[in-house]
Amino acid sequence: MKKLLYVDCCIRREESRTKRLAESFLKQVEARGEYEIERLTLMDENLACLMEGFFAQRQELLVTDPERKGPRFRYAHGFAEADRIVIAAPFWDLSFPALLKIYIENVNVDGITFRCDETGVYGLCKAKELLYITTRGADFTGEDEYLEQAFPYLESFCQYVGIERFRGVSADGLDLGLEPVDELLARAEAELTEIAKEF
Repeated sequence: MKKLLYVDCCIRREESRTKRLAESFLKQVEARGEYEIERLTLMDENLACLMEGFFAQRQELLVTDPERKGPRFRYAHGFAEADRIVIAAPFWDLSFPALLKIYIENVNVDGITFRCDETGVYGLCKAKELLYITTRGADFTGEDEYLEQAFPYLESFCQYVGIERFRGVSADGLDLGLEPVDELLARAEAELTEIAKEF
C-alpha cells in the first residue's frame, strides 16, 4: 500500500478552518483504500530550529552517521519515503506559521531529501505530488497575490527535493465579511473533492 504523509500545522487544532478542509480531503482519499495515511501533528512534536548546539549536533551527525540512521533524521526519512504528501497550515505573516518552517529545516537533509555534489543539487524524495491546503482571512488571489509567499516557497521546495508536482488550494477572504464563511469553505472543499479523485 502506498504511503500518504499528512503534515498537520493547524495551530488552532479542531477550531481551525484549514483543518476542516484537510480532514474532508483525507476522508475522501482514505475511502479509496490506496493509501496508508501517516499523520504528523507538528504541535505535538518536539521540534527545534537549527541554532547553536542543536545545529552543531546535526552537522556532526552528518559526518559521524553517514547513512543517516539516527533518530535525528526521522522527519527527513518520513518525508522522503512518502508517495504523496499533504500539508495543512493557515496563512500567517504572508506565508505560514514558523512551526512549519522549523519542520522543513529538519526535513531538508543532504543524503535523504536531496543530494548536493560538485555538479549541482538533486532531489531524492519519492513523492510524486505535494498538496498544500490553507485558509486566509484576506483575499490574495487578485492584485495582492504577490503578498502570498507560501505557495511559491513550497513549490520551490518541491523542485529542490525532487517532488514533481505542487498544488495549492486555499479558501480566501474568510474574515472580510463579503461572503458567508461556509460558502467560501465549500468552494475550496469542492476543489479538493476533484483532486481527491485522482490524488
